[in-house]
Amino acid sequence: MLFLELSLIRWTGSNVVHLSYFTNFVLLGSFLGIGLGFLRVGRTKRQPYYSPVLLAVLVLVISFFPVHVNREASGILYFTSLETSGPPAWLILPVIFVVVALVLMGPAELVGQCFPKLERLEAYRWDLVGSLCGIGLFTLLSFLSAPPLVWGLVVAIGYFVVLRPQTVLTGLVVAVPALLVIGALAIETFSAGALWSPYYKVTTKAFQNQGVDVLDIQVNGIPHQQAIPAAKRLEWEQQYGMPYQRAVSASKSLDDVLIVGAGSGTDVAISLLKGAKSVDAVEIDPKLREIGGASHPDKPYSDPRVTTHINDGRAFLERTDKKYDLILFALPDSLTLVSGASSLRLESYLFTEQAMEAAKEHLKPGGAFSMYNYYRETWLIDRLASTAQAAFGHKPCVDFTGWGGQAVITAGLTPADQACGGEWGGAAAGTPAPTSDDRPFLYLSTGSIPSLYIFALGLILLVSVFAVRVVSGPFRQMRPYADLFLLGVGFMLLETKSITGFALLFGTTWVVNAIVFAGVLVAVLAAVEVTRRFRTPSLPVMYGVIAVGLVIGWLVPNQWLLSLPLWLRIPVAVAIAFLPIFAANVVFAKRFTDTDDSTTAFGANLLGAMVGGCLEYAALVLGYNSLLIVAGLLYLGAFALLPRESRAIA
Repeated sequence: MLFLELSLIRWTGSNVVHLSYFTNFVLLGSFLGIGLGFLRVGRTKRQPYYSPVLLAVLVLVISFFPVHVNREASGILYFTSLETSGPPAWLILPVIFVVVALVLMGPAELVGQCFPKLERLEAYRWDLVGSLCGIGLFTLLSFLSAPPLVWGLVVAIGYFVVLRPQTVLTGLVVAVPALLVIGALAIETFSAGALWSPYYKVTTKAFQNQGVDVLDIQVNGIPHQQAIPAAKRLEWEQQYGMPYQRAVSASKSLDDVLIVGAGSGTDVAISLLKGAKSVDAVEIDPKLREIGGASHPDKPYSDPRVTTHINDGRAFLERTDKKYDLILFALPDSLTLVSGASSLRLESYLFTEQAMEAAKEHLKPGGAFSMYNYYRETWLIDRLASTAQAAFGHKPCVDFTGWGGQAVITAGLTPADQACGGEWGGAAAGTPAPTSDDRPFLYLSTGSIPSLYIFALGLILLVSVFAVRVVSGPFRQMRPYADLFLLGVGFMLLETKSITGFALLFGTTWVVNAIVFAGVLVAVLAAVEVTRRFRTPSLPVMYGVIAVGLVIGWLVPNQWLLSLPLWLRIPVAVAIAFLPIFAANVVFAKRFTDTDDSTTAFGANLLGAMVGGCLEYAALVLGYNSLLIVAGLLYLGAFALLPRESRAIA
């Protein structure tokens, strides 16, 4: 189940551009489907052969009707575009959500059939072990840059193993969809020439512009970068050379330069052309760096002055002791969200006030910080300039350099370290305040949840209520497990807080994300094993431990954790993040052991997790730290809803 879920999240997001900003729609659909699968147990004796058939339908629809961004002849896109090719968002997103739920309902039903045959915690234990195997296998394939064709082969084999078709007809029902899926993925793999990084489907196209060789790089169907000779890039677009004019030290001596978002290498080549003696090039995506090393016409990564770091830019700043004459944030647009977090993009923690303060701390005397991009919105430029002003204590230089909202923001360590062409007039009235590590939502211009999100989440919940009623019958059968439902909601918020917190403390890289997911599962498994093997404290005591863990997590500031050396930061962060998760799952394990209907109870908990995935969006208004308060209220509600029998046992 988990391998299939992760594969669907990665593959659908690479072919439907809308999912680059709504990745948890697939996650929510998966939770709904798994919950429905458990609720369906005992209501039919038929094997769920519908699951591979619907998976084939989904893959074929997306393969033949992908959603890509339309690119104008001279345009380079930033964040998103109003014009896309393929099915509109209002059509394709509901289809994906519903079909993903139905696909995951099949294997979930098979897992649910095992639960009544085993002791409660024994069944849950094996479910967790299987989940760890699923995430481990997917992480391994990501490390090996395996294309979706390999994922499809794994899923096809999995369907044959778990469905065990006994007749020719049932064999065909599994084999034909498997062949269709593998065929579609094979065409995508071999015809498109795509490279699969841990974040994107990367495609390249070479062409000539004014007699110059250009390599165009797209990720997930979105124009992302171009590998162009440094001299031509400086000639064609003013913004690339502007930091070297505004930074006083760069015009005199340029010893050490840090480039965050080095990508295919054009920004690195420009820095070398400007005379940099040493360049630290930080790029989060290994495939983009690989393309730059092999195909950039200037071969900047072969220069002995360049040192490459495959890492998240904020994480690099927090770990290095080196200081620089110039720090550049060079178009660091990830165009995707961190998997498992509803609103956190890979670069979100680069543009907060704390991030710019970290950049300031890594400047040499006389050094400068600069960032440039195609911002498109004036309020966004003002917001970033205000953030730099707050971090550096004085107004930065702000240069508007061309179409598409091209702008360069440069701040010297002191006002004397920057040479502005004119004074920035300050942020316009109504400009949003600088973002923080707690609310790192740069592109959210208001303090409320966008209406599009509210509408979409409302429809998801409405569809989910209808689906649960159809599959499981009257809701009263789940009423005894209302506390388990709230435990699921609260657990999802704790998981989100862990993912976003570790992304800040250790980087938004895929490795950190995979470790956190696996760590959460290990904490849950540990809670189950402890409950199975030892006498644990009563439920009221364990709820008290949850409360203590939530209070500690809320009180300990991220900045204090970031100030710790890495060897100490890891155990402290793990202890703070996983204490409430461990305690909450001891509560779940003890409560689950006493249930009369294991599949209904487990289904209610999974549906709660889906609602928790919707509730994650409250962070857009409240911030990530406040999710702990919301989780605390949910756990308080779960304690209040404990059945009398469980209270008596406690």
